[in-house]
Amino acid sequence: MKKSILALFSVSVLLSTIATFSQAEEVATLRDNTSISDQKTAKKMPNVSNTDIKQKRNYPMQPPIIPHKVRNYQTNLKVNKCMSCHSRNRTDESQAPMVSVTHYMDRDGNFLAEVSPRRYFCSQCHVPQLETDPLVENTFVDMNTLMKEKAKKAKAEQE
Repeated sequence: MKKSILALFSVSVLLSTIATFSQAEEVATLRDNTSISDQKTAKKMPNVSNTDIKQKRNYPMQPPIIPHKVRNYQTNLKVNKCMSCHSRNRTDESQAPMVSVTHYMDRDGNFLAEVSPRRYFCSQCHVPQLETDPLVENTFVDMNTLMKEKAKKAKAEQE
C-alpha cells in the first residue's frame, strides 16, 4: 500500500514538473538568450600570447605564466617537451629560465636528479596567456601597491 502511494506521488511530481517546463516560454540556459533549439556560432578562439617575455606575477607563489605557445607540446610519461628548454642541463643553450629547484624535490624535501613526478606535468600549474579582453572586471590589487598606498596615506597624515 505504502509503495503504491509513493509511486503515485512520484509520478504526479514528475508530471507536474514536465507540465511546468512545457508551458515555459524559454528554458534558462547559459547560451546568451539563444533558444535551446538554435545552434549558436562559436566565437573565434583568442590567440596565445607569444612574446617570450617574462610577466610579472600578481601574488606570492603564483606559478609563472608561460609566455609562448605550447600547442602540440608532448608531455606524457616518457617525454616532457618543456624540459627540452627549461631543464637545468639546457638553459645555457636555450636561454630559458630553469624550473625552480622545488621541482626537483620530493614530498619529503629530498633533492632528486630529475624533476619530481608530482611536478612533471607543467600545465597543471603553468598556463599560457591569451590575447583577449578579460571576461569579468578584475579589481585585484597586488600587495606592493597596497603597501605603497598605505605608506603614502601614513605620510600624508603626518604632514
